[in-house]
Amino acid sequence: MVLEFEKPLVELEQKIEEMRKMADTLDISAEINKLEVKINELRKNIFENLTPWQIVQLARHPERPYTLDYIYLMTENFVELHGDRQYRDDKAVVGGFASIGDHSVMIIGQQKGRDTKSNLYRNFGMMNPDGYRKALRLMKLAEKFNKPVITFLDTPGAYPGIEAEERGQAEAIARNILEMSRLKVPIIVVIIGEGASGGALGIGVGDRVLMLKYCWYSVISPESCSSILWRSWDFKEQAAEALKLTAPDLLKIGIIDRIIEEPFGGAHRNHEEAASILKKAIIEELELMSKVKKDKLLDNRIKKFQDMGFWKE
Repeated sequence: MVLEFEKPLVELEQKIEEMRKMADTLDISAEINKLEVKINELRKNIFENLTPWQIVQLARHPERPYTLDYIYLMTENFVELHGDRQYRDDKAVVGGFASIGDHSVMIIGQQKGRDTKSNLYRNFGMMNPDGYRKALRLMKLAEKFNKPVITFLDTPGAYPGIEAEERGQAEAIARNILEMSRLKVPIIVVIIGEGASGGALGIGVGDRVLMLKYCWYSVISPESCSSILWRSWDFKEQAAEALKLTAPDLLKIGIIDRIIEEPFGGAHRNHEEAASILKKAIIEELELMSKVKKDKLLDNRIKKFQDMGFWKE
């Protein structure tokens, strides 16, 4: 999949590939070098001036690495755990114990699919109440064994179906927010794609909140915001601008604590490099959190969220 603003880059990259095939018979190395310089300048110009709506599109790119991609690229000895012990195993969320560097952790994250079949299996990354209860069960297990919790957020929202409401969707999300606020182990939250509404916040309360550069995090999606304010999806770009949902905006107002760089052009262009950058950042955060005394952990977490929403004119 090629996004509209990426098309000039892709066309130049294809032209270079064609020229390289001719390089065996013609000496065109100088022309190739000039074209590569032009591509790098164009890519820099595009990605340094992305609009909020373009960042939303990048965050939704179907080739971006998802939770399981990061787990398999960053960790060792991953043991996936299943079920909420009440209803079923929600496939929209995955989790289990794993090793990252020298640290043993519990990793929990929302998981999307790559095609129609896998997206239906994963419910497009939209968790049901049993998914939030599964996540909470794993967090409590981590607390029992004194292991840090890492959560990956990547969802268009909690599942809005009638059956989810019948099984207590709102209560499940609220329960997770309450329990995460008083979990007695460090929690690191990482936004790796879309972070929409309570669907993300249900596993998004943490001591440190990290966000990949080309992601978005908001109480509502730009399309839904446009639909409510203008009675049409046609104003989604204006809504994305007004919502201040990009990483720099959220860092400025204290919603997140750190922006994680992505490979040049976005994480979808190089999964291995994206995972390496993120792994380094998570290990740094784990080492910092290991120095925080347990009696200060909850106080700092509560203060962090209490301080949100204050501003000066």
